[in-house]
This record gives sequence, structure tokens and C-alpha cells, in this order.
Amino acid sequence: MKSEKYKDLLESNPESELFKFSLGQALLEENNPTEAIDYLSACLEKKPDWMMASIRRAKCFIALKERANAREELERSLELAIDQRHEAPEIEIRKLLDSL
Repeated sequence: MKSEKYKDLLESNPESELFKFSLGQALLEENNPTEAIDYLSACLEKKPDWMMASIRRAKCFIALKERANAREELERSLELAIDQRHEAPEIEIRKLLDSL
């Protein structure tokens, strides 16, 4: 499993936000959103403007059927996408918001 690879990498470099993000993303892909949230939240604590971590965390909330948390995180993600001028993520975020 992909998450095992990133757990090993993170163990060798526990401060790496990139490994935390990659592990969170892998856990989400492996249908483990509860554990993924912890790693993605750690990324956002260090870098609050990390749009992709915010989108992934919102997807975790969606998977957990936590609609209010998902909406709040998506709205934050949308602000980041607009501020950072990322058009494709903005479109994805708007679709996710419409689906809630």
C-alpha cells in the first residue's frame, strides 16, 4: 500500500510536511479518511495557505459525511484557490460545494 511507503519516509523525517501530505493523500485514497485528516491537519497547521492540503481535508470530511466541516473547509479552499489564482482547483472546489 502506498501509505506504508509514506509512513516509512515520514518515520525517517518526521518534520517533513511533504511526507505528511503524501501520507494523508494516500490514506484518503485507501479509504482511511479518519487517519488522513490528522496528517493533512498537521500540514495546514504549519502552512495554512496550502490549498491542496485543504482540499484533501475537505474530501476526508465528505467521506466521513461531516457536511458542515466539509463545507467550511471547501469555502476556505475556495478562498485560497482564488487568492492563488488556481483555476482548475477552483472549478473542482465549486463542484464539490454544489454536491453538498
